[in-house]
Amino acid sequence: MAQLVVGNAVLQCSFGAAPSNLQVLPSNATQCGGAFAATIMDHIPTTNILPFGMCSAPANPAVVAALGSPVPCIPVTLAPWIPGSPTVQIGNQPTLNSTSMCLCTYLGVITVTSAGQMPTEIP
Repeated sequence: MAQLVVGNAVLQCSFGAAPSNLQVLPSNATQCGGAFAATIMDHIPTTNILPFGMCSAPANPAVVAALGSPVPCIPVTLAPWIPGSPTVQIGNQPTLNSTSMCLCTYLGVITVTSAGQMPTEIP
C-alpha cells in the first residue's frame, strides 16, 4: 500500500543529478505527523518542486544549447501529479501518495523516493 506524502518528502527526477524535497504550503491545512499533507496539485515548479541539481534531459533546450552537457535544473511541471490517491482527498483534491509521479515538460519523470513520514498508508 502507498504512503501519504507530506512536506519535505524526497523526490527524484529521471534526468536530475540530485534529489530534491517537496515543499507543501500551509494552505493545505491538513497535517500528518507534524508535516503538511500533499495533494496532486502540489506540482508548482520552484514553489512545490525544487530543482534537482543539474539537468541532463535531451529535450531541455538549455542542454541542447550546451551540446548535451548538463545545465542547472529548473523544473517545468505544468500538470498535477498522477494518479494520487483514489479515495482520500484534501480540499476536494486527491492526496499525493508515494506511488504517484509528476512529468516534467523536458520528459523527466519525477517520483517520490521517501514520503516524508512512515506510518500513514493510503490506497
